[in-house]
Amino acid sequence: MSRAKNVLTLFFAVLVSASLFAQNELPARWEELTGPDFVKAIQKAQGTCMLPFGIIEKHGPHLPLGTDLIDVRYATDQAAKQEYAVIFPPYYFGQIFEARHQPGTVAYSLQLQLQLLQETTNEMSRNGCKKILIVNGHGGNESLLPLFAQSQLASKRDYVVYVLGIGGRRREGGPAVRDKLDMHAGESETSTMLIAAPNLVHMDRAKDQSGADQARLSALPENLYTGIWWYARFPNHYSGDGSLGNRALGEFDMKQWIAAIADSVKGIKADQTSLKLQNEFFEQAEHPLDTPQPLPTK
Repeated sequence: MSRAKNVLTLFFAVLVSASLFAQNELPARWEELTGPDFVKAIQKAQGTCMLPFGIIEKHGPHLPLGTDLIDVRYATDQAAKQEYAVIFPPYYFGQIFEARHQPGTVAYSLQLQLQLLQETTNEMSRNGCKKILIVNGHGGNESLLPLFAQSQLASKRDYVVYVLGIGGRRREGGPAVRDKLDMHAGESETSTMLIAAPNLVHMDRAKDQSGADQARLSALPENLYTGIWWYARFPNHYSGDGSLGNRALGEFDMKQWIAAIADSVKGIKADQTSLKLQNEFFEQAEHPLDTPQPLPTK
């Protein structure tokens, strides 16, 4: 009887210890932290914060409007378990003019997009985020975000913005992608959503609409760009065949993406050069005529 009592006591001690550990473990999500814990989180993250950037737009007939946001939030959540950083709340104020004709799309003006993103990073910095990694989850932001990053040199600031674009996702080996038009809501995005939020995927609807390329501007030279190109090719805002989505591909792609994000956070934490050079640049920009000529070489 005494032995059974000791075993039971040990069991409850382990449960209490596990419970206390869970309570003491700092969440990575900004909105889940208390005020005092936020201070600890910023210190633990070494001033490094992530801004997962999604969008609200149609994703074929079978995926949720917030697919990009859900995917990128899932990936950053998992990456923070490998390399801790504070994660900013859901952010979907990006570029999506090309989907304004589709139901549920939220497309803010370009002026507001840039202003809101600037004020957001400013506020993140004011709260101790001196190294801000924007993790892009939406292809339509691939021009917006480099422009935003470049605009950080327009005026002096005490923090650095880094951008991990869609191209930062790895695909080294793993299952082959069968969908040749896999650009939007097709095999890949459907596969990752089967990992991030499988309950929101309606595989039975994936063929309800066509994701075929309409090629309505094929007569134009290839090196010309026009904003209507996407609508000309994919008026249903669907490119590819989502019915090909599968968990094996989703698990592989998510694992690769998560690793790329974690590596980026690790590299940013170790980066002592970017802010130093940024400060040097701002100083020289104040007195361009005094900038050393020629510049130092290695």
